[in-house]
Amino acid sequence: MPPAKKRLRSYDHERTCAALLTQFEHVREAIRELDADRFMLPTGLGEWTVRELAVHLTTAVESVNRGIEAPEPAGPAVPLLDWPAGTASRARDIADRMTALAAAREPDELFTAVTDRAAALLPGASGERLIETNAGPMRLTDYLVTRTVELVVHTDDLNRAADLSVPIDRQALATATRLLADTLAVRAPGASVEVRVPPFAVVQCVEGPRHTRGTPPNVVETEPLVWLRLVTGRAAWHEAVAEAQVSASGERADLSELLPLMG
Repeated sequence: MPPAKKRLRSYDHERTCAALLTQFEHVREAIRELDADRFMLPTGLGEWTVRELAVHLTTAVESVNRGIEAPEPAGPAVPLLDWPAGTASRARDIADRMTALAAAREPDELFTAVTDRAAALLPGASGERLIETNAGPMRLTDYLVTRTVELVVHTDDLNRAADLSVPIDRQALATATRLLADTLAVRAPGASVEVRVPPFAVVQCVEGPRHTRGTPPNVVETEPLVWLRLVTGRAAWHEAVAEAQVSASGERADLSELLPLMG
């Protein structure tokens, strides 16, 4: 018999929406406290400064606003788990637009305008509605998940670049962790390696002998922020293992050839 298909994870629309807006507000509050010198700090994301990164974070939510305002596109919808694979191809265009926007607008002004628009548009929007995105038509709930990933990953970037302590909403962190764990399971199907990112995700992946009971012979375990850094290329696998940020046991537990999952 063929192996049973894994059931796709679902995301609650209201909880995802709340997590996105909560994380956006956390960043907004931190940005208000930055002075001109800290806005000019490098981020390690190409040539972006903290100012350009802050502006980019506003576009993560503004793209939702624009999608809701626009006519609903024709389907089919892009599957959520297809989204991470296309991020690298869109990076150059995004970088150019952020440089221009950061030169033209103040970050705090953008955060205020985007927050007000989201407050007016999101409450009445159905999660099943299709909206146009730079990846193609997506269900609104699915697109909110991708925006949450962007906010969480870039909040971590912002904290490290500007020596901040912007809190990361627990539901937002859970959403980002689960999506990218599921992405690995789709990219490397199988059940010979168990990847654990407590307390949010456990997936099985990589072809090989299937584990059925007891402790799996190949186990990878790490914490959520380390996981997000690995899958987005912000941390290197072998360095993370050497520094005990990742526990990897078993002959198949080396994921270095599979990471990163997105740029």
